[in-house]
Amino acid sequence: MAGRKETVSFEIQEDAVRMLNAAAEKYNLRDAGKALRCLIDYAAQDGDWDQIFGEVRCLRCGGRPGWFEEKAS
Repeated sequence: MAGRKETVSFEIQEDAVRMLNAAAEKYNLRDAGKALRCLIDYAAQDGDWDQIFGEVRCLRCGGRPGWFEEKAS
């Protein structure tokens, strides 16, 4: 457990919670919080902030359901 962690509270959509849980399960992470920390670390170190935050993504606009896990066939 590297670094001191701080507990925070914020709201995210249900599909985002499912996505974090799926990532934690797929990659054998401790929990959804670890999956979120991985995403944040990626954004901080390797992510292009203009691409991440400058582009509008409408996963839930116009009746779209948001993220969903694709089932392997």
